Amino acid sequence: MTTTNEYQASTATGRIANFVDSRVGASGMVKEFGRKIFPDHWSFMFGEVAMYTFVLLLLSGTFLTFFFDPSMAHVVYDGSYVPMKGIGMSTAMASTMDISFDVRGGLFMRQVHHWSALLFVASLSVHMLRVFFTGAFRRPRELNWVVGGVLLIMGLAAGFTGYSLPDDLLSGNGLRIIDGVMKALPIVGTYLSMFFFGGEFPGDTVIPRLYSLHIMIVPAVIILLIVVHLFMVVTHKHTQYPGPGRTNDNVVGFPVGPVYAAKAGGFFFIVFGIVAFIAGLFQINPVWNYGPYDPSPVSAGTQPDWYIGFVDGALRLMPGYLGNFSFEWIIPFPWGDNTLVMSVLLPALVPAGALFAVMFAWPWIERWITKDNREHHLLDRPRNAPFRTAVGAAGVVFYCVMWAAASSDLIATHFHVSLNDVTYWLRTLFFLGPIFAFWLTRRICLSLQRKDREIVLHGREAGIIQMSPEGGFSEKHEEVDVYKRYLLTNYVDRQYIPAQPDAAGHVSGSEKRRAAISKFFFEDRVAPVTPSELEAAHAAHGHHEVEGDTQDSIAK
Repeated sequence: MTTTNEYQASTATGRIANFVDSRVGASGMVKEFGRKIFPDHWSFMFGEVAMYTFVLLLLSGTFLTFFFDPSMAHVVYDGSYVPMKGIGMSTAMASTMDISFDVRGGLFMRQVHHWSALLFVASLSVHMLRVFFTGAFRRPRELNWVVGGVLLIMGLAAGFTGYSLPDDLLSGNGLRIIDGVMKALPIVGTYLSMFFFGGEFPGDTVIPRLYSLHIMIVPAVIILLIVVHLFMVVTHKHTQYPGPGRTNDNVVGFPVGPVYAAKAGGFFFIVFGIVAFIAGLFQINPVWNYGPYDPSPVSAGTQPDWYIGFVDGALRLMPGYLGNFSFEWIIPFPWGDNTLVMSVLLPALVPAGALFAVMFAWPWIERWITKDNREHHLLDRPRNAPFRTAVGAAGVVFYCVMWAAASSDLIATHFHVSLNDVTYWLRTLFFLGPIFAFWLTRRICLSLQRKDREIVLHGREAGIIQMSPEGGFSEKHEEVDVYKRYLLTNYVDRQYIPAQPDAAGHVSGSEKRRAAISKFFFEDRVAPVTPSELEAAHAAHGHHEVEGDTQDSIAK
């Protein structure tokens, strides 16, 4: 008979931990995860900010649910804010006023919640841009990129559903736009609107329905997506920036425990402190200034939260007529005529749909163009992928033009210019802005690459002027160290790949299109410095000879 000596902890905490571990086996998971290495770079913090602000959203939102009543029943306000006493409003609006003026700490928690929502979407957006510009979406992380895109959409959904809950004038105008987009759909539009609002707009059930989405369904989906995202990060290992000693087969950084966990915990409290500081000093969404929603007047100067503004801006840019061409089409059906309002449907659905469609499909688009199906764990410097960086810049300008158009009326009034002129300029930028941004960004990236070649071959400018024996003046150049040289030379040289025939020797139309796009992207390129070029440059400048015959030897 064999016996085993079970570990006996000497402290109460140790005995509890041992009890749990012996029944669920947590120590193995903690040990494995605690040894996981994560690289250290400031740009990786944006994902952490998104996660920490989401935690703040959950905490502040839980507090607000204790006092918010999502009913649309009509009441007469009798709270502490004297200017609105006796005004009729919904129960949702009245409870929002009570949270702001009668619940201790209520206004502060409202503002923490609202600022956290803005920072959550902002940090998530910047995190996605960082992933895009550095190429972190490439194999094997394509699905994680899709998960991040869905997470961004759910962040927008969470923001819009929460933004609409107070039932004030500002949120009501946003719901009016949603109602208009729904009713622009042929055949089913009216039925969708009646179902969503519980009758003719504004109805009497939309706030409770949005409340259910906002506090249960959308947060649950976001939490699930965050878990899936983090699971994939751990499974695939974290990407890292190139540098000496960093390869596709290793990760240079700190283990989760204790170094990274301690830093992450401290960073969470920094984020919390900044959000609390902003919420305590800077007012946002003062519903008492807007008053309760009244569908009869149309107010000017209303602005949605920044992340929803691009849809509102696209609607403002869309004309109802182009010359004599109308975007309102009458479509006959056996049961009568239906109106298809393209001036609403096109701007409301097409720009956002195109933006997200290209974003989701980009990993496969780039793989198709480059024929690169390798695993990538080292990130690109944006300048070393001019085509991708230019496409990203074009997308950012495309979004920003629509976002700016959401404030076209305020731009006109603040700068004392014609609203029509602002609209015409923004319409022009809507089409020409992304093209110009693509061209300019691509040229800047290529110029930076040429500058990198110049630094590697001839050294950096030391700021020292030398006079030759002949009386000529020149600036002294200092050779860069091996670490800097490695960063400037160690990148993939993307080249134009001509159309390739298939096994039968036939070049398909799809392959010809791929080759044309590849030529457009890569024909104008800057190749990294080769060892022979570096050796020739050193010989010309009287430096030591460089050994090796491969590019990797440049860093030696």
